[in-house]
Amino acid sequence: RERQRIPAPTGILEARASIMPAEKRIDAEDGVAYTFEELAEYYKGKYKKKAIEAYWDECKPVKKKGKAAKEPEPKVKAKSKGKAKAKTKAEPAPKSKAKAKAKADAAPKKESGRPALAGQYRSGKPVNVSPLTKMTKDDLGLLPQPKKPRFKTALVGIYVRSQPNGGTDKSSNGHRYDSIPFANGMIGADMSCQLINYVHEEHDVFFEVVKNFDALIVRCNPGQIKADGGYQNKFDDGMRALRKQGIQVWPSPDVMEFMGAKDALCKIADMSIGLEDTLAYYDAAAFSAGFKKTMAFQPRVIKQNRGSAGEGIWIIKLKSGNYCKSYGERSCADDEVLDMMEANDNHSEEHTVAEFVEFCLNGRTAKSGTWTSKGVGKYLEGGKEAGGQLVDQRFCPRIVEGELRYNMIGDTLFGIIHKKPKEGGISAVSGTGSIYTFYGPKEKKFANLTKSFLGTDLAKIMPALGLTEEPIPLWWTSDFINASPPGTPEKDEKWIVGEFNCSCVGISKCLAACITDDAPNACFSDIAKKDALETRKIGSQVGRKALNILDKAQKGAKAAEAMDSLKLILKSAGPKLAEDENLTKKLMEWKRS
Repeated sequence: RERQRIPAPTGILEARASIMPAEKRIDAEDGVAYTFEELAEYYKGKYKKKAIEAYWDECKPVKKKGKAAKEPEPKVKAKSKGKAKAKTKAEPAPKSKAKAKAKADAAPKKESGRPALAGQYRSGKPVNVSPLTKMTKDDLGLLPQPKKPRFKTALVGIYVRSQPNGGTDKSSNGHRYDSIPFANGMIGADMSCQLINYVHEEHDVFFEVVKNFDALIVRCNPGQIKADGGYQNKFDDGMRALRKQGIQVWPSPDVMEFMGAKDALCKIADMSIGLEDTLAYYDAAAFSAGFKKTMAFQPRVIKQNRGSAGEGIWIIKLKSGNYCKSYGERSCADDEVLDMMEANDNHSEEHTVAEFVEFCLNGRTAKSGTWTSKGVGKYLEGGKEAGGQLVDQRFCPRIVEGELRYNMIGDTLFGIIHKKPKEGGISAVSGTGSIYTFYGPKEKKFANLTKSFLGTDLAKIMPALGLTEEPIPLWWTSDFINASPPGTPEKDEKWIVGEFNCSCVGISKCLAACITDDAPNACFSDIAKKDALETRKIGSQVGRKALNILDKAQKGAKAAEAMDSLKLILKSAGPKLAEDENLTKKLMEWKRS
């Protein structure tokens, strides 16, 4: 992207620049250090003042000790090919003093310092990935890999060869539409991040190659490995083996499975974000008996485990309204009629209790009646091991007011989306006419929920799901529903989790880079500047969070290695000395001091 001089900033930006004239920070776009005044001068006119200030806060400060960061070359408009002459010995002038003369020879930036252009490939090193088949055209938008990365990482994608363009989540070059911000965020945190693809015919070779990375970010959409002819379980087992070797995987197969499973709601039922009457069914007998009992008590939401985008999630009421006063007082008869709505498209159906149970267990049969749902039922097929399960949860009438999606980067809230269903609907799934409103992480409307969730429940989630040894995912969401009766004061409202999702959560601001029928050549460059700034902010925070996790793991591994060495030395002096925990603890503390 060519750049040209912009008049010096005024007002707020100039005032801020005056109080921080000496400090320099790294602009992640080109890896060069600038003062705030220089950065503001360049970006003025492209972004609003507050956005520039926010971006400055995201930039990495230059360390004062050691080698100084490279000084920026003047950001001037590059001349056409063949006419631009670089002055090899000229000292680069700061942005604030650079004078862009139309006829002067400018020193253009080295191409290696800029995001990759169309046709450029930046994923070949530092880890040798040449044994893997390259499925994409280029790495458009990817920053240069650091020469001495603190950690070596890779972003794993999947190109579905049986589908046009490799799948509906792709840019025109074959990468997933939001891969670049994540990879650039890792690079901005001084880690390498190579974009690679899993090809199931190369399974063994793939897992030999990726052993050379310190961490992997998996961005394979659910169902895509199977659609390409591979086996998800085989892929997952390979990733689990890497985890045992100490290689980080975000998210790991177990994190995706346990957080994404609908019965996760049962495991958090006793938290402030759960409902105590949330049940899970894994076999036919338990479902038939349990559903008839809960359905007789109050309206329910029945959720299958394997669906996506609301398919197989049913909001159900008794057409007669004949609910009992206390739970367990009665069970529904097989011939009672249910008024049902499916969340994927808000369509309605009427069936008897017996027909619904039959559809859930065996799909479309003579006993299940006629269904207009796009789904096939059979929600318990294969049993618990194969993901066969149903969750039975109390229906919260205020779902019509919408739900809140908390976008999380590790344990940090990035933003909140209020998703309101269209008039007459219940589900706010994308594509159903729902209205999305975006809020920042400090929105006062939801301050009580945010404080409770981040301060109390968040630390309990992973242990409750059986994931104590796993870090919270890098990029994930939690959807909340207001479970309070209408008229409840905001300070007393109870919000409950409707779903966790950490399986290839997308960045909505990158959707302009996703191919559609109307935009068959969509690419990373099509993302609007304002949206690009926000996606860069997401990537930057993800990169820093990943670096912290890897740093902590590395320190833990070194400490464990030091402890093993110490015990070995003590054992040589006396077997019992190595077993003296108090002694080893004191010796380790002495060593650290």
